[in-house]
Amino acid sequence: MMHVATHRLRIGCLAVLALSIFAGCAKDDEFTAEQKLCVGQIYAKYDPSRMEECVDACKKCKGGNTVTCTTSCKLRGAK
Repeated sequence: MMHVATHRLRIGCLAVLALSIFAGCAKDDEFTAEQKLCVGQIYAKYDPSRMEECVDACKKCKGGNTVTCTTSCKLRGAK
């Protein structure tokens, strides 16, 4: 009986983990209105496909750090 309960717990944990990952990757609005104003003050013509601009805007306007912003920008297709 203990083995079955452990197996079910593992399956449940993996399911929650998988759902959390997919929910985190869901397409959301890139910037809030306030963040868009911030980006507009930094870049007259913001190009999110440029890695340097994307990371800079993320760090300055979203309060991210280099690792999280680089990852986010890569997932959004910046190069």
